[in-house]
Amino acid sequence: MTKRHVSLPPAAEEGVQEFIDEVDTRLASDEDTCEVVKETLVDLMGDRDAYERWQAGGDVTPAERVRLQGYDPCNATLESEYYAEVETMDADFQQSKYLQWLWRQFDATPMADNIAFALRFRRMLAHHLFEECGDNCRFFKGITFTYGHNITVGDNVVVHDDVHLDDRGKLSIGDRVSISDNAAIYTHDHDVVDQTAVTNYHTIIEDDARVTYDSMVRAGVKVGRNSVLAAKSAISKDIPAHHIAAGSPAQSIAIKDGWESVADPLEDGNVDRREERRIPIEIPDNLNVFDEFQRDLTPPDA
Repeated sequence: MTKRHVSLPPAAEEGVQEFIDEVDTRLASDEDTCEVVKETLVDLMGDRDAYERWQAGGDVTPAERVRLQGYDPCNATLESEYYAEVETMDADFQQSKYLQWLWRQFDATPMADNIAFALRFRRMLAHHLFEECGDNCRFFKGITFTYGHNITVGDNVVVHDDVHLDDRGKLSIGDRVSISDNAAIYTHDHDVVDQTAVTNYHTIIEDDARVTYDSMVRAGVKVGRNSVLAAKSAISKDIPAHHIAAGSPAQSIAIKDGWESVADPLEDGNVDRREERRIPIEIPDNLNVFDEFQRDLTPPDA
Protein backbone atom coordinates (compact mmCIF):
# COMPACT_ATOMS: atom_id res chain seq x y z
CA MET A 1 0.00 0.00 0.00
CA THR A 2 1.59 3.29 -1.10
CA LYS A 3 -0.99 5.85 0.01
CA ARG A 4 -2.77 6.81 3.19
CA HIS A 5 -5.83 8.90 3.91
CA VAL A 6 -5.24 12.56 4.76
CA SER A 7 -7.82 14.98 6.17
CA LEU A 8 -7.95 18.68 6.92
CA PRO A 9 -8.52 20.09 10.41
CA PRO A 10 -12.27 20.45 11.08
CA ALA A 11 -12.39 24.24 10.70
CA ALA A 12 -10.47 24.13 7.40
CA GLU A 13 -12.64 21.26 6.16
CA GLU A 14 -15.80 23.22 6.88
CA GLY A 15 -14.55 26.25 4.96
CA VAL A 16 -13.37 24.21 1.97
CA GLN A 17 -16.62 22.29 1.65
CA GLU A 18 -18.73 25.42 2.02
CA PHE A 19 -16.81 27.16 -0.78
CA ILE A 20 -16.92 24.17 -3.17
CA ASP A 21 -20.64 23.66 -2.54
CA GLU A 22 -21.33 27.32 -3.20
CA VAL A 23 -19.51 27.35 -6.56
CA ASP A 24 -21.05 24.00 -7.52
CA THR A 25 -24.55 25.25 -6.79
CA ARG A 26 -24.04 28.46 -8.73
CA LEU A 27 -22.62 26.64 -11.76
CA ALA A 28 -25.58 24.24 -11.76
CA SER A 29 -28.09 27.11 -11.61
CA ASP A 30 -29.39 29.41 -14.34
CA GLU A 31 -26.92 32.10 -13.25
CA ASP A 32 -24.62 33.45 -15.96
CA THR A 33 -21.47 31.29 -15.93
CA CYS A 34 -19.25 34.26 -16.80
CA GLU A 35 -20.45 36.04 -13.69
CA VAL A 36 -19.88 32.99 -11.49
CA VAL A 37 -16.35 32.49 -12.82
CA LYS A 38 -15.48 36.18 -12.48
CA GLU A 39 -16.67 36.51 -8.90
CA THR A 40 -15.05 33.23 -7.87
CA LEU A 41 -11.67 34.32 -9.24
CA VAL A 42 -11.93 37.82 -7.76
CA ASP A 43 -12.33 36.28 -4.31
CA LEU A 44 -9.76 33.51 -4.78
CA MET A 45 -7.19 36.06 -5.90
CA GLY A 46 -8.00 38.33 -2.91
CA ASP A 47 -8.95 41.24 -5.19
CA ARG A 48 -12.46 42.01 -3.93
CA ASP A 49 -11.59 45.48 -2.59
CA ALA A 50 -9.81 46.57 -5.77
CA TYR A 51 -12.59 45.10 -7.94
CA GLU A 52 -15.34 46.95 -6.07
CA ARG A 53 -13.34 50.18 -6.17
CA TRP A 54 -12.97 49.82 -9.94
CA GLN A 55 -16.67 49.00 -10.39
CA ALA A 56 -17.59 52.08 -8.37
CA GLY A 57 -15.59 54.28 -10.78
CA GLY A 58 -12.50 54.65 -8.59
CA ASP A 59 -9.02 55.10 -9.96
CA VAL A 60 -7.11 52.01 -11.08
CA THR A 61 -3.82 51.75 -12.94
CA PRO A 62 -3.77 50.23 -16.45
CA ALA A 63 -2.16 47.10 -15.02
CA GLU A 64 -4.85 46.80 -12.33
CA ARG A 65 -7.57 47.23 -14.94
CA VAL A 66 -6.15 44.47 -17.14
CA ARG A 67 -5.87 42.18 -14.13
CA LEU A 68 -9.41 42.87 -12.95
CA GLN A 69 -10.89 42.52 -16.42
CA GLY A 70 -9.05 39.23 -16.81
CA TYR A 71 -11.10 37.53 -14.11
CA ASP A 72 -14.03 37.63 -16.52
CA PRO A 73 -13.67 34.78 -19.07
CA CYS A 74 -15.64 36.85 -21.56
CA ASN A 75 -12.53 39.08 -21.71
CA ALA A 76 -10.19 36.12 -22.36
CA THR A 77 -9.14 34.23 -25.49
CA LEU A 78 -8.00 30.61 -25.55
CA GLU A 79 -5.96 28.96 -28.29
CA SER A 80 -8.81 26.58 -29.07
CA GLU A 81 -11.02 29.56 -29.88
CA TYR A 82 -9.12 29.93 -33.16
CA TYR A 83 -9.94 26.40 -34.34
CA ALA A 84 -12.29 26.35 -37.33
CA GLU A 85 -14.75 23.79 -35.95
CA VAL A 86 -15.62 26.10 -33.04
CA GLU A 87 -17.98 27.81 -35.50
CA THR A 88 -20.34 24.81 -35.19
CA MET A 89 -20.16 24.35 -31.41
CA ASP A 90 -22.36 27.25 -30.38
CA ALA A 91 -23.17 27.24 -26.66
CA ASP A 92 -21.09 24.12 -25.92
CA PHE A 93 -17.83 25.92 -26.54
CA GLN A 94 -18.82 29.09 -24.68
CA GLN A 95 -19.70 27.12 -21.58
CA SER A 96 -16.55 25.00 -21.70
CA LYS A 97 -14.40 28.06 -22.36
CA TYR A 98 -15.65 29.78 -19.22
CA LEU A 99 -15.18 26.68 -17.07
CA GLN A 100 -11.75 25.97 -18.54
CA TRP A 101 -10.75 29.55 -17.70
CA LEU A 102 -11.77 28.97 -14.08
CA TRP A 103 -9.81 25.69 -14.00
CA ARG A 104 -6.65 27.28 -15.42
CA GLN A 105 -6.78 30.40 -13.28
CA PHE A 106 -7.47 28.37 -10.15
CA ASP A 107 -4.23 26.51 -10.89
CA ALA A 108 -2.42 29.88 -10.75
CA THR A 109 -3.53 30.49 -7.16
CA PRO A 110 -1.63 29.34 -4.05
CA MET A 111 -4.65 27.20 -3.16
CA ALA A 112 -3.91 24.94 -6.13
CA ASP A 113 -1.09 23.40 -4.06
CA ASN A 114 -3.42 22.50 -1.19
CA ILE A 115 -4.11 18.96 -2.39
CA ALA A 116 -7.02 18.21 -0.05
CA PHE A 117 -8.82 21.29 -1.39
CA ALA A 118 -7.60 21.39 -5.00
CA LEU A 119 -8.46 17.81 -5.93
CA ARG A 120 -12.02 18.26 -4.77
CA PHE A 121 -12.41 21.64 -6.47
CA ARG A 122 -11.19 20.31 -9.82
CA ARG A 123 -13.36 17.20 -9.47
CA MET A 124 -16.38 19.47 -8.98
CA LEU A 125 -15.40 21.51 -12.05
CA ALA A 126 -14.91 18.34 -14.11
CA HIS A 127 -18.54 17.36 -13.53
CA HIS A 128 -19.57 20.65 -15.15
CA LEU A 129 -16.85 20.83 -17.83
CA PHE A 130 -16.52 17.28 -19.19
CA GLU A 131 -19.16 15.47 -21.20
CA GLU A 132 -19.14 12.94 -18.39
CA CYS A 133 -17.04 12.45 -15.25
CA GLY A 134 -17.30 9.51 -12.86
CA ASP A 135 -16.86 9.32 -9.11
CA ASN A 136 -13.72 9.76 -6.98
CA CYS A 137 -11.50 11.11 -9.75
CA ARG A 138 -8.30 12.99 -8.90
CA PHE A 139 -7.03 15.76 -11.15
CA PHE A 140 -3.69 17.30 -10.22
CA LYS A 141 -2.12 20.63 -11.18
CA GLY A 142 -1.39 21.92 -14.66
CA ILE A 143 -3.78 19.72 -16.68
CA THR A 144 -4.83 21.30 -19.98
CA PHE A 145 -7.61 20.56 -22.46
CA THR A 146 -8.60 21.70 -25.92
CA TYR A 147 -12.28 22.21 -25.11
CA GLY A 148 -13.19 19.90 -22.24
CA HIS A 149 -16.71 19.06 -23.37
CA ASN A 150 -15.52 16.21 -25.63
CA ILE A 151 -14.01 14.25 -22.72
CA THR A 152 -15.62 11.36 -20.86
CA VAL A 153 -13.94 10.00 -17.74
CA GLY A 154 -14.88 6.92 -15.69
CA ASP A 155 -14.65 6.28 -11.96
CA ASN A 156 -11.47 6.46 -9.83
CA VAL A 157 -9.32 7.98 -12.57
CA VAL A 158 -6.06 9.73 -11.66
CA VAL A 159 -4.54 12.40 -13.93
CA HIS A 160 -1.24 13.74 -12.62
CA ASP A 161 0.61 17.05 -13.06
CA ASP A 162 1.07 18.81 -16.41
CA VAL A 163 -0.90 16.34 -18.53
CA HIS A 164 -2.44 17.46 -21.81
CA LEU A 165 -5.82 15.93 -22.65
CA ASP A 166 -6.56 17.01 -26.20
CA ASP A 167 -10.24 16.74 -27.09
CA ARG A 168 -10.41 18.46 -30.44
CA GLY A 169 -11.84 15.09 -31.48
CA LYS A 170 -13.27 12.83 -28.76
CA LEU A 171 -11.46 11.37 -25.77
CA SER A 172 -12.83 8.47 -23.71
CA ILE A 173 -11.06 7.44 -20.50
CA GLY A 174 -12.31 4.34 -18.67
CA ASP A 175 -12.46 3.40 -15.00
CA ARG A 176 -9.36 3.28 -12.78
CA VAL A 177 -7.07 4.74 -15.46
CA SER A 178 -3.79 6.34 -14.36
CA ILE A 179 -2.16 9.04 -16.48
CA SER A 180 1.26 10.11 -15.21
CA ASP A 181 3.00 13.49 -15.20
CA ASN A 182 3.79 15.18 -18.52
CA ALA A 183 1.84 12.70 -20.64
CA ALA A 184 0.01 13.94 -23.72
CA ILE A 185 -3.06 12.26 -25.22
CA TYR A 186 -4.21 13.52 -28.62
CA THR A 187 -7.43 13.27 -30.61
CA HIS A 188 -6.40 15.27 -33.68
CA ASP A 189 -3.65 14.96 -36.23
CA HIS A 190 -2.11 17.26 -38.87
CA ASP A 191 -1.37 16.43 -42.48
CA VAL A 192 2.38 16.04 -43.11
CA VAL A 193 2.31 18.40 -46.12
CA ASP A 194 -0.32 20.93 -45.11
CA GLN A 195 -0.31 21.23 -41.35
CA THR A 196 -3.48 23.33 -41.46
CA ALA A 197 -5.36 20.21 -42.65
CA VAL A 198 -6.62 18.55 -39.46
CA THR A 199 -8.22 15.15 -38.93
CA ASN A 200 -10.11 14.44 -35.72
CA TYR A 201 -10.34 10.99 -34.12
CA HIS A 202 -11.85 9.18 -31.16
CA THR A 203 -9.02 8.20 -28.79
CA ILE A 204 -9.78 5.54 -26.18
CA ILE A 205 -8.03 4.68 -22.91
CA GLU A 206 -9.75 1.56 -21.57
CA ASP A 207 -10.35 0.49 -17.95
CA ASP A 208 -7.30 -0.05 -15.72
CA ALA A 209 -4.81 1.17 -18.34
CA ARG A 210 -1.71 3.14 -17.35
CA VAL A 211 -0.21 5.90 -19.49
CA THR A 212 3.08 6.55 -17.71
CA TYR A 213 5.54 9.44 -17.38
CA ASP A 214 6.20 11.74 -20.37
CA SER A 215 4.52 9.41 -22.86
CA MET A 216 2.38 10.32 -25.88
CA VAL A 217 -0.77 8.69 -27.26
CA ARG A 218 -1.41 9.60 -30.86
CA ALA A 219 -4.89 10.51 -32.07
CA GLY A 220 -7.23 7.59 -32.76
CA VAL A 221 -5.24 5.03 -30.76
CA LYS A 222 -6.89 2.64 -28.31
CA VAL A 223 -4.90 1.83 -25.17
CA GLY A 224 -6.39 -1.53 -24.18
CA ARG A 225 -7.76 -2.64 -20.86
CA ASN A 226 -5.15 -3.21 -18.12
CA SER A 227 -2.30 -2.30 -20.50
CA VAL A 228 0.75 -0.12 -19.83
CA LEU A 229 2.42 2.48 -22.04
CA ALA A 230 5.96 2.78 -20.68
CA ALA A 231 7.64 6.05 -19.74
CA LYS A 232 8.81 8.33 -22.56
CA SER A 233 7.08 6.19 -25.20
CA ALA A 234 5.02 7.38 -28.16
CA ILE A 235 2.26 5.08 -29.38
CA SER A 236 0.67 5.33 -32.83
CA LYS A 237 -0.97 1.87 -32.98
CA ASP A 238 -3.39 0.14 -30.62
CA ILE A 239 -2.10 -1.52 -27.46
CA PRO A 240 -4.01 -4.79 -26.86
CA ALA A 241 -5.44 -5.53 -23.43
CA HIS A 242 -2.88 -6.62 -20.80
CA HIS A 243 0.11 -5.73 -23.03
CA ILE A 244 3.08 -3.56 -22.10
CA ALA A 245 4.20 -1.25 -24.89
CA ALA A 246 7.44 0.75 -24.96
CA GLY A 247 9.62 2.74 -27.31
CA SER A 248 9.20 5.46 -29.90
CA PRO A 249 7.34 4.37 -31.90
CA ALA A 250 6.07 2.10 -29.14
CA GLN A 251 5.47 -1.60 -29.69
CA SER A 252 4.10 -4.38 -27.52
CA ILE A 253 7.12 -5.90 -25.81
CA ALA A 254 5.51 -8.11 -23.16
CA ILE A 255 2.30 -9.33 -21.57
CA LYS A 256 1.64 -8.61 -17.90
CA ASP A 257 2.63 -11.52 -15.69
CA GLY A 258 -0.37 -13.71 -14.92
CA TRP A 259 -2.52 -12.35 -17.77
CA GLU A 260 -1.11 -14.50 -20.56
CA SER A 261 -4.16 -16.78 -20.82
CA VAL A 262 -6.55 -13.89 -21.59
CA ALA A 263 -4.24 -11.64 -23.62
CA ASP A 264 -3.75 -11.60 -27.37
CA PRO A 265 -0.32 -12.91 -28.36
CA LEU A 266 2.40 -10.31 -28.85
CA GLU A 267 2.43 -10.79 -32.60
CA ASP A 268 -1.23 -9.65 -32.73
CA GLY A 269 -0.32 -6.25 -31.30
CA ASN A 270 0.84 -3.12 -33.06
CA VAL A 271 -2.18 -2.82 -35.37
CA ASP A 272 -3.17 0.60 -36.71
CA ARG A 273 -6.96 0.95 -36.39
CA ARG A 274 -7.08 4.73 -36.23
CA GLU A 275 -9.05 5.03 -39.47
CA GLU A 276 -11.97 3.25 -37.77
CA ARG A 277 -12.12 6.13 -35.28
CA ARG A 278 -11.97 9.09 -37.66
CA ILE A 279 -14.48 11.85 -36.82
CA PRO A 280 -15.78 14.07 -39.64
CA ILE A 281 -15.17 17.79 -39.06
CA GLU A 282 -18.01 20.18 -39.78
CA ILE A 283 -16.78 23.56 -41.01
CA PRO A 284 -19.06 26.24 -42.50
CA ASP A 285 -18.55 26.93 -46.21
CA ASN A 286 -18.41 30.68 -45.56
CA LEU A 287 -15.70 30.46 -42.88
CA ASN A 288 -13.32 33.42 -42.82
CA VAL A 289 -10.08 31.41 -42.91
CA PHE A 290 -6.97 32.67 -41.10
CA ASP A 291 -3.84 31.52 -42.94
CA GLU A 292 -1.24 31.78 -40.18
CA PHE A 293 1.65 30.37 -42.24
CA GLN A 294 0.99 31.77 -45.74
CA ARG A 295 3.10 29.08 -47.35
CA ASP A 296 3.22 27.91 -50.95
CA LEU A 297 2.64 24.17 -50.54
CA THR A 298 2.93 23.27 -54.21
CA PRO A 299 5.54 20.47 -54.40
CA PRO A 300 8.29 20.89 -57.02
CA ASP A 301 7.46 17.54 -58.63
CA ALA A 302 3.73 18.22 -59.01
